[in-house]
Amino acid sequence: MSEAKAPKPALVDIGKEAVPAFAVAPDAASLFATRAKRFRTLADGNPLAAYLAFLAGLAEAQHEIQADLPPAALPDEEDIAQALDHGMPPLPAAGLALDDVAVRTVERLLERMAGLELPAPAATARDALLAADADRRRAVVADALTTAAPSSPEAIAERVLVLAGLAVHFARLASRLDMSRLKRIADGVCPACGSAPVTSSIVGWPRAHNTRFCTCSLCATMWNVVRVKCVLCSATDGISYRTIDGAPDTVKAECCDSCKRYVKVLYQVKDPALDAVADDVATLGLDMLLAGDGWQRGGANPFLQGY
Repeated sequence: MSEAKAPKPALVDIGKEAVPAFAVAPDAASLFATRAKRFRTLADGNPLAAYLAFLAGLAEAQHEIQADLPPAALPDEEDIAQALDHGMPPLPAAGLALDDVAVRTVERLLERMAGLELPAPAATARDALLAADADRRRAVVADALTTAAPSSPEAIAERVLVLAGLAVHFARLASRLDMSRLKRIADGVCPACGSAPVTSSIVGWPRAHNTRFCTCSLCATMWNVVRVKCVLCSATDGISYRTIDGAPDTVKAECCDSCKRYVKVLYQVKDPALDAVADDVATLGLDMLLAGDGWQRGGANPFLQGY
């Protein structure tokens, strides 16, 4: 594994300096279809090929179920304004009352996957959730956002499927928010729903070239964070970057000596096809090396439960 210390900030021509928006909404209509394509590309020749192929099918299902879902309803404007005034996320994942649309979204995903060949734990979890009564399904959906990650393989598989459905629901909600109203809440916290980031990305967008955005692990909102700074604790000293020897330099782990955690950085400015969730899963080998060196994973990924 290679290590590189963070470079000193370069001088910037103020006349050409990027002026990125603070927050960017997800495009729920295309997000999961694009992710499914990326999962399939990454599966080719990857040691995790079978799992990546399964996640490609899951992402395709996330995309397809949106065609006949009822509209996702935002909280009342008064509640949104109050949350923003008090420095809170307007779509609080742990505190938002999950309505019938949220539960129906999870149910539709499970139904869509009923005809798919899945890994044994996922198939068992799918069948158990489909066979459960409405009250149990609603409880499982609520628990996915309010309780600690499970430890048993059966419970983990169930959590993965439920979070996949909730990712669709929250992306649809976030896509309707006025991003210009969002404000920074705290280190490593999505300004839309309060969830943790999955990864950060150096983007190549117009007026935001070479700037960094974190991507929310739940609603997929992206928010701007200064580069060469720990996105989890804001430390600027003791930042280093780790990569696997011989691997492309488009995915690195940004490690912080202050909190001993890391979040991966995706260099979309070099490869726009990189996906915050898919490329995180596909580079699990980097996580395993870092864990062996005592580093704690700081990015949250619903498809990497337990890592």
